[in-house]
Amino acid sequence: MDVSLLSPEVLIAAVAVTLGASFVKGAIGFAMPMLMISGLTLFLPGEQALGALIVPTLIANIWQAFRGGVGHAFSILKEFRWYIGMVLVMIGLSAQLVRVLPQPVLFLCLGVPITFFAAVMLIGWIPAIPDARRRLADVVIGGIAGFSGGVSGVWGPPTVAYLAAIGADKERALRVQGVVYLGGAIVLLFAHLRSGVLNGATLPLSFAMVPPMVIGMMIGQLVQDRLDQARFRKVMLCALLVVGANLVRRGIVGFG
Repeated sequence: MDVSLLSPEVLIAAVAVTLGASFVKGAIGFAMPMLMISGLTLFLPGEQALGALIVPTLIANIWQAFRGGVGHAFSILKEFRWYIGMVLVMIGLSAQLVRVLPQPVLFLCLGVPITFFAAVMLIGWIPAIPDARRRLADVVIGGIAGFSGGVSGVWGPPTVAYLAAIGADKERALRVQGVVYLGGAIVLLFAHLRSGVLNGATLPLSFAMVPPMVIGMMIGQLVQDRLDQARFRKVMLCALLVVGANLVRRGIVGFG
């Protein structure tokens, strides 16, 4: 939908959703696409909401990926190349299914294990992926994250769960998320140019969401800098629990 055709109320609501979602991303490194798609679909059709989040998500991930410097970004790219590669491949393939795959099924398949994972970690259970299993985990979890990203624009929750399982500290987790999400955002951009979700009608709205994204990210990163490792982990898991529960809710509602 062209920005000029939106009512002031709808445009203000879209700005508010983007501002809030980008604040959360700035603070904990993820959840922006999930929050945007959840909020925007309350007053925009699904494909237009998905198109609207693509450009601000891409720019936010460029910002996050290179906040620690180019050297750190490339070291993360080297270490997690298998995971990132699977995310990119699966986003490119699954994006073409966005118009035919029942999304309630996907939301439930993602939401149930993510909610369980976050809940049990909050009460003290800490899963671990041994180094000998890292490549297998990279391929399997990266594939799941990429498939989710292609059809829904959301590939953060599986990545956050994975980083928690390998015990990544705050700085490393944020850098990995930035690089992974940036690669996914680039593929998502081109995939949905091809699928038709991002077009002459949705692109102006997507660019219009960039300024509120910048403001939200700046404020969120001020909060992030004040969080120590223990608080960051707890906040990250709480956010993951909320995101997972929302995925379950959307899956159940979608079947209603």
